[in-house]
Formats: sequence, C-alpha cells, structure tokens
Amino acid sequence: MTNKQVVRVRDVMRTEFEVIDGMTMITTALQKMKQMQTKMLIIDKRHEDDEYGVVMISDIARHVLARDKSPDRVNAYEIMTKPVICVEADMDIRYCARLFEKFGLSRVPVKDKGKIVGIVSLTRLVLQGIKT
Repeated sequence: MTNKQVVRVRDVMRTEFEVIDGMTMITTALQKMKQMQTKMLIIDKRHEDDEYGVVMISDIARHVLARDKSPDRVNAYEIMTKPVICVEADMDIRYCARLFEKFGLSRVPVKDKGKIVGIVSLTRLVLQGIKT
C-alpha cells in the first residue's frame, strides 16, 4: 500500500472570484469578467434559504449574443444557472475530476462550511493537481 499524498481541491482552486447580485446587467457582468480574467461569476444568495447561482461566459454567448439581445437589457438572474453544483474544498481532486466528467462540467464553485471560497476548473485540476 502506498502513502500517496492526497491533493485537495483547496490546493488547486482559484481564490480570486467575483460575487454579483442577480439584478446586475450583463454589460456590467462582462466588465467584471474582463477585470478578473475569469469565465464565471457567482450570483449571490438573496436570503439565508436561497442558493448560489452562476453566470458563465457560455451562458452569455448562448442566451444574449446568439439571441441578439442587448447586454444592457438582460439581468444576470435571467440567464444564470441555479442551483449550482459545488464541490467541497477538502475533496480529493480525483473525485472532483470524476464529478466534472460525469456531469460535463468545466468549472464549479468551491464551498467550505457553506460559503464559497473559490472556483476550480478542469484546467486547474489537471495542470496544478498532477505532479510531473
């Protein structure tokens, strides 16, 4: 039996992320994406019993650009995914990769004690998680 070091999601996640209100216009969301150099924004809970949502660049392409809608007239809540699949910060990256594969995910929020603490992508799992 080998004592292989377990790499956790917290070890590879991105800790810089942006949380926006669901009423945020897509124009503003795109500006934040450019500033943060990210493809995903977290939509904040409206109240304690609500769930987080996400808006991804692909959502904007599919629901705004492809439908020829004005980004000045579409709110984030109209195109967000909610509830969103999250992973725990202490999860082994091998299980996280399996979850990504099973559900066709490219990136997800990371939670610790019910709060979002980061974002992990398939790219980060592979490039930072596999020791070469």
